[in-house]
Amino acid sequence: MIETPFSILPEILAFAGRAEAKAQAAFSAIDTLEQHNGMKVLKAFLDHGVSTAHLSGSTGYGYGDIGRETLDAVFASAFGAEDALVRHSFVSGTHALTVGLFGLLRPGDTLLSLTGSPYDTLEEVIGIRDSGRNDGSLSDWGVRYRQIGLKSGKIDLAEAADAAKSAAVAYIQRSRGYSLRPSLSVEEIAEAVRVVKASNPGILVMVDNCYGEFTERIEPTEAGADLIAGSLIKNPGGGVARTGGYLAGRHDLIERCSYRLTTPGSGREVGCSLDELRTMYLGLFLAPTTVASALKTAVFAAALFEDMGFETYPTSAQARHDIIQAIALRTPEALIAFCGGIQSGSPIDSTAAPEPWDMPGYESQVIMAAGTFTLGASIELSADGPMREPYAVWLQGGLTYPTGKAGVLLAADRLWRKNHPQG
Repeated sequence: MIETPFSILPEILAFAGRAEAKAQAAFSAIDTLEQHNGMKVLKAFLDHGVSTAHLSGSTGYGYGDIGRETLDAVFASAFGAEDALVRHSFVSGTHALTVGLFGLLRPGDTLLSLTGSPYDTLEEVIGIRDSGRNDGSLSDWGVRYRQIGLKSGKIDLAEAADAAKSAAVAYIQRSRGYSLRPSLSVEEIAEAVRVVKASNPGILVMVDNCYGEFTERIEPTEAGADLIAGSLIKNPGGGVARTGGYLAGRHDLIERCSYRLTTPGSGREVGCSLDELRTMYLGLFLAPTTVASALKTAVFAAALFEDMGFETYPTSAQARHDIIQAIALRTPEALIAFCGGIQSGSPIDSTAAPEPWDMPGYESQVIMAAGTFTLGASIELSADGPMREPYAVWLQGGLTYPTGKAGVLLAADRLWRKNHPQG
């Protein structure tokens, strides 16, 4: 029986003991992955001679900021890319993705999504929801949009090859978003890149890499993707970065994106780093270990809730390509109870009671549990889901495995007590 200082029902502790035993093979593979990626990141630091001087920030225009420039180089090396643009001034992953899309696309171009509907917050960026508002979306700037549906949860390579002929940018969302389809492996992304570029050699491939960093041995930029984007309050910030995002990929494309982020002509040469450099460097350094903890938390949650009779995506035995664990809870009451349990096991705001609300950028009401040190940091243990069928929850993060496991146990305990009031 697992020992815990919390008042967890014996039934849940029995589920947990079986789940942890079931997860041991996956845990061993995650440990091996952590070692590989940890050494890869360390080598990037050593190759670029990071020193104390690089941890001090700049003010004003930020001219000659060697810490900022070296951080770009370290990220690029860690991701196997030619170049990177890492800034605390990216307010979210969606912001980094938006800069990337506007940097690559021009009026008259076609943006092709190879992974069906994009994540909710990108719909208004593209202009496929609330269009006609003249709010500066890609649609307002004359960019056309097309998407192809997934085929059995995978990219439809035959349709992708045909659609790519008339597109300027092929867009791939690596993670599942608010859907139950599988996340994409780097191998699958590499095959999609090969197919669309064979059909249209000039097409650019951009990957939303959010939640996927360091979950495999290589990143999409090492598999042919021209540009990737992500958030520093997810995987690559290691739970330390307080804000920010990144773009990584071809040098010429990073330059174009930098002009979108600041101004044409100035680009990446301006933008002070203030006092954020140390946390961004340290976050990247810790990221492989933090991601490993999040992966173990996800595997444990899958094994436990499978034993409790719920459907999990992925299952505890399936390969993982992001840190997200989806669980179909079936009812709105169960979704609210689960999120309440996660919140009660959070180090910050554990007494708060999550409630569904109209969150900006989302079509449905969303409930979120996130008692995090950094507001909205989904590399820390958090859970969220839209209040719509199948009332699934998307669990992610866990700065350490013991605390991640505790949060999952408290969520399972609360859900069990709700469904078994005499328990």
